[in-house]
Amino acid sequence: MRTLVGPGLLLFLWQSIWALDVPLEKMPDLSLILSARQPPTIIKQSLQEHIVDPKETMVMECEAKGNPHPIFSWRRNGKYFNVARDSQVSMRRRSGTLDIYAKHNPEQYEAEYQCVASNLYGSAYTHKIRLRLYRPPVWPREILEPVIISAGLPLVLPCDAPPGPPKPETYWMSSSFPTMQAVRQDRRVSMGVNGDLYFSNVLVNDSTTDYCCSARFPYKNMIQQKMPVVVKVLTMAEAAPTWLSPKGSSSSILVLQGEELLLECIAGGMPTPRITWTKDGEDLPVTSSMKVKNFNKMIQIPKASFEDAGEYMCAATNRIGYIEHTITVRVRAAPFWLERPTNLILAPEENGQLVCRSDGAPRPTISWSINGEPIETSTPQSNRQVSGETITFRSVSTENTAVYQCNASNEHGYLLANAFVNVLHATPRIIGPRNELIKTIEGHRAFLDCRFFGSPVPELYGQGNLEGNRFRIHRNGTLEIKRIQIEDQGTYLCVISNIAGRDENQVRVEVKGKDDTENVCHQESMKVLRGSDVRLECGVKPDTAASITTAWMKNKKQAALSWRVSMDGSNLVITNVNRGDEGNYTCVIQNDLEQKSASAHLMVMDRPSPPTDLELSDPYERSVRLSWVPGDSNHSPINVQYDDDDWIPGKWKNLSTYPGSLNSVMLHLSPFTYYEFRVIANNEIGSSRPSRPSKRFQTSAPDVIPKNLKGVGTWRNNMEISWEPLTWREWNGPHLKYLVWWRRRDSREEWKNATTKWLKYYIYDADTFTPYEIKVQAVNDFGLGPESPVVTGYSGEDRPIAAPLNLRVSDIESTQVTLHWDPVTRESIMGELKEYKVYYWRDSSQLRWHRVNRGMRSKVFPNSDPEPSGVVTDLIPYSNYKMYIVVTNSRYEGPPSNHIHFSTPEGVPSAPKSFRIQQRHLDSIYVDWDLPEEPNGVITGYSLKYQTGMPKDSNKRCQAHLEIRKNQLLSNSRKAGYGSLPLITIAVSSPHYTTEIYAQDQVDISTQGWFIGIMCAVALIVLILLIVCFIKRSRGGKYPGTNEGKSCEIFQYAEVHTGKTYSKPRAQPSVAAILKRSDSDDSLVEYGEGGEIQFNEDGSFIGQYTGTRRDVRDLDFGGNLELHSPMNTIYSLA
Repeated sequence: MRTLVGPGLLLFLWQSIWALDVPLEKMPDLSLILSARQPPTIIKQSLQEHIVDPKETMVMECEAKGNPHPIFSWRRNGKYFNVARDSQVSMRRRSGTLDIYAKHNPEQYEAEYQCVASNLYGSAYTHKIRLRLYRPPVWPREILEPVIISAGLPLVLPCDAPPGPPKPETYWMSSSFPTMQAVRQDRRVSMGVNGDLYFSNVLVNDSTTDYCCSARFPYKNMIQQKMPVVVKVLTMAEAAPTWLSPKGSSSSILVLQGEELLLECIAGGMPTPRITWTKDGEDLPVTSSMKVKNFNKMIQIPKASFEDAGEYMCAATNRIGYIEHTITVRVRAAPFWLERPTNLILAPEENGQLVCRSDGAPRPTISWSINGEPIETSTPQSNRQVSGETITFRSVSTENTAVYQCNASNEHGYLLANAFVNVLHATPRIIGPRNELIKTIEGHRAFLDCRFFGSPVPELYGQGNLEGNRFRIHRNGTLEIKRIQIEDQGTYLCVISNIAGRDENQVRVEVKGKDDTENVCHQESMKVLRGSDVRLECGVKPDTAASITTAWMKNKKQAALSWRVSMDGSNLVITNVNRGDEGNYTCVIQNDLEQKSASAHLMVMDRPSPPTDLELSDPYERSVRLSWVPGDSNHSPINVQYDDDDWIPGKWKNLSTYPGSLNSVMLHLSPFTYYEFRVIANNEIGSSRPSRPSKRFQTSAPDVIPKNLKGVGTWRNNMEISWEPLTWREWNGPHLKYLVWWRRRDSREEWKNATTKWLKYYIYDADTFTPYEIKVQAVNDFGLGPESPVVTGYSGEDRPIAAPLNLRVSDIESTQVTLHWDPVTRESIMGELKEYKVYYWRDSSQLRWHRVNRGMRSKVFPNSDPEPSGVVTDLIPYSNYKMYIVVTNSRYEGPPSNHIHFSTPEGVPSAPKSFRIQQRHLDSIYVDWDLPEEPNGVITGYSLKYQTGMPKDSNKRCQAHLEIRKNQLLSNSRKAGYGSLPLITIAVSSPHYTTEIYAQDQVDISTQGWFIGIMCAVALIVLILLIVCFIKRSRGGKYPGTNEGKSCEIFQYAEVHTGKTYSKPRAQPSVAAILKRSDSDDSLVEYGEGGEIQFNEDGSFIGQYTGTRRDVRDLDFGGNLELHSPMNTIYSLA
């Protein structure tokens, strides 16, 4: 049984044949048509722009068909080219292709050629072929002088690559020994359409490399390099935008429809200008057919259309200025086909038309030729009428057989088409098998073929009942029966006829019911792991298996069986599945009536293959586009990793994950990082091996403003500009520097600048204390960062040249005085007014005997009032003062003003330096005090006050007024009891003021109980020692002067007069020797035989310890009071 696919395919081929009206020799059952005559038809030709290498054989192709086979000839530059007479040119057999072996003078073959294919029935022409010789590109070996330019100015480095043909691809490289790398392009640096390298502004680091232009010529894939140029960059200056390309304020572009449209605007300026686009006064709408490239400097439209015409305006802006450029785009069109003329095969007396319709801008002109000769000069034919785009033929004859050329041309190009008119007289024939049997199944669609050929075109009719919408007869004679039924089976007859004859053919149709042929065929898609076994099932009914054949197809090809792939009945078994087994499997079940198929996809799950060909594009300051070619499992999720060279190279980190359907993503990056990327594919089985790393990518210019910018003068003719440094992470690139800008405030001078790697910059030769506008920005190898806000700084200050005038005082008080002075002019301060500073000192006291400290003191007054004044405090009363004032800026003090003298009146005297209670008795207290440290006036007396131990709310106080004396004894006439200790104060009196001080009590330890106890114990011990010594004396008499004594040999005696020390063996020391007063001459005489005990004149030995009462009136108030008591020494020590 014939499949349903066969008729569909044959129907398609026949329809193609009939549409062309040209018989195809490739059909073996069309042998009758092979003898039909046919005018020539061009089937192969070289391109209109044909580039050849003169060192090789130059080939120009020209192939044509026709019956009889055409003969070929060539025209060169519009004239006949005699190939046979040129020994270096040959034409291939049965072809018009030329082979040119130009060993000598190949330039003579550069010309415009056209091939002509002719036979008895006409001539066909190729389009004109322009032969161009390929010449190796040669750059002149010139020595390029270094380009010296100031930083901030624009720069254009021309490439001037050899023009080709074909046009080369240019790119720029920067050489920094020992490596060479492509110039990184950004908003500041970019390559133009003409291949030149444009710098919107140059930076200092642009001078560190050489630049060379490289060109790749695609014909031979050859790369040539221009001699490198050295760029030296000097100091930097800001500049307003200027146009580098195109020049001026307006330009125009003419582009042909379908060609690439490139609009480019490159501006120079410092800072780098930003480019914006508008069209016809509105924002430029970016569509899918438009690309914005080269950092907004270029608009690319791959295929221009008439909608792209208009006025495009590009604007360049920076903070210095704004410029515009208008590009007028005009779109024209070379001729293009609306209806191309087609070949006509006509029978005699038939009518026909050749139509040649085209369009363009401007509208093309149509011209016709017959066998290459203009139709206007050809032999007129009465049945042929030319009307612009159409040639009409009526009642054709064999004389109308020819090849017609239609030429549509305008100023932008031309179109050339060949179409022949072939007048034939052929008997109708049915093409195909005869008496064919077609078996089909009820409800299916059946096609009964009856393809035919004849001239004139035969008429077709069939026999049988073909009524109803289920039957349809196609132009090529095929009968289509939809939803065929059992009653439709039978024999169908196809009959064709024309004036030359008649032919017929019959087709027999058998229809079977559905139940007789039903079988099962189904499959399901599967996912299996690599290395496992899989069984693909294709089930059929057992009762029909004998008449059914099963076949398996893989990816529409017969599945190859092997030791791993085998058939098990109607099922396909694959063992040890690998990646090569993945694909679409189709089970085809076929019997003599029909075939059924079912397909399923076998997916072999494995770790995906690594992506390849990583490419970086569209670099921006903080992003870059990463593209790759997916591996085998391209539906696996993609994980992008990066290595940022953060001191640990080779440490890869995960950046982000993307669906497996993507192969290009935009990556958002961090600043100051050298990036390398790699891509890993993941699926449920595992991860692929990492791809090869991409090229290194570096993020760009700093984006942080240096903080705390200030300008301060450190000397009278300079200014120190300082700022806080950027952190390492804020560098955004290597070789961070700072670009410092300054100019005088309120002046029209240009900004000056300098680059430094330090955190300070000094400006010298500046006027004293002059305001400057300053700003700073960070710079690295990738460009300039943002500028800081403008800050006002001042140059250094000098010493003030004038002093405050008319210093005077008012409101003089004992401890303060009010000052007044005239202010100093702004110009004479030589800096910023900081303060007025008063220097004053105490010259003397108004008391002639009182000595004073003449140390100088100062006080500042930050006063800028028109009538400045101030108050000086902490003065000492009753003193003579001197004073002057100076003006100060941040660095210096000015000259002193006039000196003034003033005296302070009397004030409160200070307290006595000391006031002590020296001694207490039962009815008297001895006190003393010193003079006050600062009398602050004339001392008129002291007021001594005391208060007995009464309740605090008692107001009873005794007061005694004494004359000025140093020491006084205060007596209390109370006789009974001891009374409590009185509270005593002394007041110093002057004529106007009095100052009090409380007395400090000197505690008398002789009245303390613990002290009396100790003294009693000491007296008892002394008494015991005396008794022991007397006993020893009475027993032993005199002691010898040897060391044999036992009791008292520990005592030694000093001779006061001689200073000699000696021992007296049987002597006993006196108590006075142990407790000897430092201010007494009394002593005990040694005890011995015949010795005398000596006593002082004023008492005995015992009397020294009892004390002697003396009259208070005998006391000497001029010195310290001595009480002759053995305890006085201890009291004084306490």
